[in-house]
Amino acid sequence: MNILFFLTPKKEVACLHNTDSLRQALEKMEHRRYAAIPIIHKKTGTYVGTLTEGDLLWDIKNRGIASIREAEEISVMDVRRNRDNQPVSADAKMEDLINLAMSQNFVPVIDGGEHFIGIVTRKDIIQYLVDQQK
Repeated sequence: MNILFFLTPKKEVACLHNTDSLRQALEKMEHRRYAAIPIIHKKTGTYVGTLTEGDLLWDIKNRGIASIREAEEISVMDVRRNRDNQPVSADAKMEDLINLAMSQNFVPVIDGGEHFIGIVTRKDIIQYLVDQQK
């Protein structure tokens, strides 16, 4: 099966850009109620990595940030990320997608030029597998 069948396109995914601040990340994640969010390079459109709530919390603690204003001065690129979600290419096999989804709540999908084109969520993969059992 083609993994693009499961794709949530980039235009429907809330993302951060490499130029965003820590405050922007906090606000976007709070508004969307995301536990993790992809970071996209603003100029090239390439996938940079994944920022998680844990990454944010540890960074705020380690920096001793006391106010949201301080978070405006910190780039998301300066936040130490524990682990980035591994992307797959648009022509990846379903088994590769499933293997990644076991340890990631979403799998970023990139095209041949490394441009971010969207995500496949773990929920969509599980729903597909459940439907196959019916």
